[in-house]
Amino acid sequence: MIKNNECLGCKLSNNNLKIYTVYENDYVNCILDYQPFNDGHTLILPKHHYKENYELDINTYKAIMDASVIISKAINKVYKPDGITICQNGGVFSELNHYHMHVVPRYINQEFANFYKEDGVFEEKSDEYFEEEMIKLKEAICDILRK
Repeated sequence: MIKNNECLGCKLSNNNLKIYTVYENDYVNCILDYQPFNDGHTLILPKHHYKENYELDINTYKAIMDASVIISKAINKVYKPDGITICQNGGVFSELNHYHMHVVPRYINQEFANFYKEDGVFEEKSDEYFEEEMIKLKEAICDILRK
């Protein structure tokens, strides 16, 4: 697959828009979600244009899964959630029209149904907020990768 210059996901994954990258390799870019469900909510996006999981080549698929483990470990280290939800919405439910995986820290007594509400109210976050969260996760990921 190639990059699609009209695709928001391609623009995000290839640093053509303002993003906060916490982890990156040749195949994926892991960025903070601009409307996080919780602190540390990260998106894993392939750098090439794919819409659906069944379109992924094996190297990209492996890179996404490896990144989900690294991001999950970092989220556990930094935020100490009660659990992590990893999900991907395909077809008409993919708001980016580009394959992406959510890695979301979760806490007891928190209603996750709000994650899927189209009219969900998300608090606007500042650049400073994203910078701080990015630094925390990047530091945790560096520690994880050194081991």
